[in-house]
Amino acid sequence: MTTSMTSDGAQLGPDQSRPVERRALRDGVYDAILELLLEGRVKPGASLSIDALARQLGVSPTPVREAMVQLEHTGLVTRAALKGYRVAPPLSAERMSELVDARTILEIAAVRGAVPITGAALLELKAAHSDHVLAADYVKRVRAGNDEQSWSVIRRYYTADWAFHRVILNHCGNQYLLQLAEFLSPQVHRLRQSLGHGLTDVDQAVAEHGDILEAIASGDNDRAENAMRAHLMGVRARSLAES
Repeated sequence: MTTSMTSDGAQLGPDQSRPVERRALRDGVYDAILELLLEGRVKPGASLSIDALARQLGVSPTPVREAMVQLEHTGLVTRAALKGYRVAPPLSAERMSELVDARTILEIAAVRGAVPITGAALLELKAAHSDHVLAADYVKRVRAGNDEQSWSVIRRYYTADWAFHRVILNHCGNQYLLQLAEFLSPQVHRLRQSLGHGLTDVDQAVAEHGDILEAIASGDNDRAENAMRAHLMGVRARSLAES
């Protein structure tokens, strides 16, 4: 019989450690299926077989079924009685607009709470912006070389983009705003899928992030709110134009 050790040295019996192992497996399967969806390897409306996914991932159907329930809550997959799971259809223009409205409410509130910003948080925001600039430059180099924008290139850019916003959410003094933004994150991915995987607005997004950074650094709350609002209105306009 095996036991596990907690951080304070206490031992866990097998019945106590197994739920942790099962949760880790379920989370790993969830991440793997999420990656599959975000890479676009399965098209909107395509059927998702639990047994086929289990074989592909080398696990039993149970953690796949649990992961699919989680993914259904995000809106990335849908389930129909007697038909199983399917990849959700692209967001409509109306849903795109509603999503940006929701982000605007959350992130304007986050900026309001984050300004005036501490010196340490400002350094963190500047570093996140620098990473975003580098990721955008990489996208443009790939594009200039007529190379295909692979998912790894796109993921790097989107990760840097979200990291900038997350710094503000982390320092707004309200963890519920961050939790709500994290809840919307899969829908933002779904919006990106609706537009395809091509990145066409990197220059605009980087410039808008720069405006937000300068406004937050100035300590002017109204200016910072206006910069964030202008950025998200730009996201809305570009998304609707490409839909």
